[in-house]
Amino acid sequence: MTSQWERLLLNLGAWEGSFIRFSPQGELLADVKSVVSLEKLNNNQTIRQIVSRQGQEDLVLEYSSLGKSTLFLENGAFSQGSIQLAPFSEFGAELGLIHENRRLRLVQLFDKNGQLSQLTLIPEHLAGTETTSSPTVQVNDLLGEWRGEAITSYTDLRSPTTTPTTLKLELDAAGRFVQTLSFGQNTITSSATIKGSIIHFDQDPQKQMQVLLLPHGASATFPLKVNLRQSFILEVGWLIKPNLRQRMIRSYSDKGEWVSLTLVTEEKV
Repeated sequence: MTSQWERLLLNLGAWEGSFIRFSPQGELLADVKSVVSLEKLNNNQTIRQIVSRQGQEDLVLEYSSLGKSTLFLENGAFSQGSIQLAPFSEFGAELGLIHENRRLRLVQLFDKNGQLSQLTLIPEHLAGTETTSSPTVQVNDLLGEWRGEAITSYTDLRSPTTTPTTLKLELDAAGRFVQTLSFGQNTITSSATIKGSIIHFDQDPQKQMQVLLLPHGASATFPLKVNLRQSFILEVGWLIKPNLRQRMIRSYSDKGEWVSLTLVTEEKV
């Protein structure tokens, strides 16, 4: 099994893209061109990261170890962010997917009341490579049956688990969005209303979830409100090709602790 540091090294290079900021309702607020470069120093012992954004001063970071707030997966995908939800404090996480010469990162930030305050989408490709940009996701792009596997890594660093998954997405007679998720021996069905680019899972008043369909093949899933003493997830989806999708899920326990990171890779059947 590769180490966390070796997995980080899969992200080396200069990544060209942009930081695209959205409101919680999916309205475009800003789109700033960017280059994020990661280079190795001291015989791979140190990483220097330079974040260049149009019209802003460069941010330069150097690190030689990874903190508890970050977890890298076998293919170089990663997530970093709050390890604990605390009362009256801001909270958030970044979810980063990687496929061939492209990355897709999503930052979700919540205010002191536990409500989403800001979303930043960062689509990127390696400098000097051809890129195929994915269009904005439409509901119809997601409908159908998706089969794949979920690999879950745990923050206590026990061995990852792999589970086959089936996700069926359809519209019922009333036009509601119906999701049936099967993993292992479990099946969960939930339904949602669709309003433009927002899919709103409203069946359980205590656990309302929202999915925002975004440009570059992305989707963002988050609770309408993160509550103390209630488990929740943050998720990014990436429609890489019409029949290939990745999802990354950062899971928190009912104690507000970050417990696991799951990467789902699924194909439409």
